[in-house]
Order: sequence, then structure tokens, then C-alpha cells
Amino acid sequence: MNVTLSLGPLVSLIAGILILIVPSLLNYIVALYLIIIGVIGLFGVGGMHF
Repeated sequence: MNVTLSLGPLVSLIAGILILIVPSLLNYIVALYLIIIGVIGLFGVGGMHF
């Protein structure tokens, strides 16, 4: 059985949960999300296989 874990949706899910819990962190979470997605896009780390 193969489990594929994509990094982009996982980061989005974590960012969304943090925004719901602590709305005052919205600016920082969005900035970190954009940086992480940009680095993933540049280096092509789209998914990890377990």
C-alpha cells in the first residue's frame, strides 16, 4: 500500500487551522505559507512517498 503525502495541501491545512485558532497571526501565516509554497515550486518538492 502506497501513501502519497503532498506538501502543499498539508501546509494549507495547517495554516488554515492556525488562522482559525489565532486570527491575529493571519499576516505571519500567510507570509510563511507563500514563502513555503514558493520554495516548493522552485525546488520541485511536490510530494513525498511513504
